[in-house]
Amino acid sequence: MAKTDNSQTRRLEIGDMARQPLAPRPCPVAASLQILGERWALLAVREMSYGVHRFDQITGYTGASRDILADRLRKLQSAGVIERRQYSEHPPRFEYRLTPAGEELRPVLLALSQWGGKWAQNPPTSTVEHACGHRLEIDQNCHHCGEPITMGTTRTHWAQNDQSV
Repeated sequence: MAKTDNSQTRRLEIGDMARQPLAPRPCPVAASLQILGERWALLAVREMSYGVHRFDQITGYTGASRDILADRLRKLQSAGVIERRQYSEHPPRFEYRLTPAGEELRPVLLALSQWGGKWAQNPPTSTVEHACGHRLEIDQNCHHCGEPITMGTTRTHWAQNDQSV
């Protein structure tokens, strides 16, 4: 759900961020967490990315209770991350599929998996291998120049509303 904004933007260096007026900061991270920032939501997306589409299987592989999972799936559906498809009429049964927005979460899941294997789980329970046969490592590089992305090499452009920043 990309939004177009014709307002002016202001570029801020990372160090400038800590010197802004103290107020909640609207940003894409906060907006993403409104949709995905709960354990069962991301784990459901993980399962769908593995090819698991049926409610009972998603429940079993995530460990989520049925009522919590049903709530998370409704939220993901209303946000356009997943879609619900009927696969049986008698009795009515549905499966859940990732939309293009949900498919774009794959690199996020891979990065979280890589981080978790390094920092949260000792020893890691899984690794991911690329089709070339080598262990997959998610690199954060600029697509334009190829240089690594670090906190010191990025700038944030904030939409300039009627507030002075």
